Amino acid sequence: MTHPNVVSRDEWVAAQKAHLVREKELTRFRDELSAERRALPWVKVDKRYVFDSIDGEKTLADLFEGRSQLIVQHFMFGPDWQEGCVGCSFQADHVDAARQHFEHRDVSFVAISRAPVDKIEAYKRRMDWHFNWVSSFDSDFNFDFHVSFRPEELARGEVYYNYRLIENSSSELPGVSTFYKDEAGDIFHVFSSFGRGDELLIGAYNYLDLTPKGRDETGPNGDLTDWVKHHDKYENKASARQEGAMDSCCAGAAQGR
Repeated sequence: MTHPNVVSRDEWVAAQKAHLVREKELTRFRDELSAERRALPWVKVDKRYVFDSIDGEKTLADLFEGRSQLIVQHFMFGPDWQEGCVGCSFQADHVDAARQHFEHRDVSFVAISRAPVDKIEAYKRRMDWHFNWVSSFDSDFNFDFHVSFRPEELARGEVYYNYRLIENSSSELPGVSTFYKDEAGDIFHVFSSFGRGDELLIGAYNYLDLTPKGRDETGPNGDLTDWVKHHDKYENKASARQEGAMDSCCAGAAQGR
């Protein structure tokens, strides 16, 4: 890679300082946006949701594990899939390192998928993850939070996702939701983010954004499906069949970009 704009050190410093002004503007704006997010209204969760876990049935309240705040990763892993979505897995690779810190700030984490528990546990072991992960297969949770779609919805060609109707053919799409449980035990839905809204949680992207080539998503899809693999597949080239499966499971997610 050759960059045509090679300058003197003094010119380089001047350009860096000019760029720093823009970065500081973005930092301050991000702080403002985060404050606005925290000030958004909440909605009470009146419906009782029950999930399957390796330890038996768990309610939504149980998933808080004694804390008052809960982050849910809506992980794309359909009941008939053999592995989780590569994009959701890319994000999940960052959870355990962060979790050892934010759990000490009154925040719990759980991934929720429609795949059955045995598939979830097998995949979790394969990926060497340790965060909590439950199945919503027998629950309306994924449908109510608009990250899973019934056949009749898919047949219409449009689904409600990211607060609007979009064209979509995937039964599963990604997202992140946050909840709060008060001292009376009432649970509130605080926030949900979809599409590219969870990119700040992907540390690898933040590292790549600092490099000359950036994310280097220069393939036919123009997104992570051009290069990201399940982390245990980088050493051994995936077969065309595997690559096709990964592309299909993330095709819907790319629509939110």
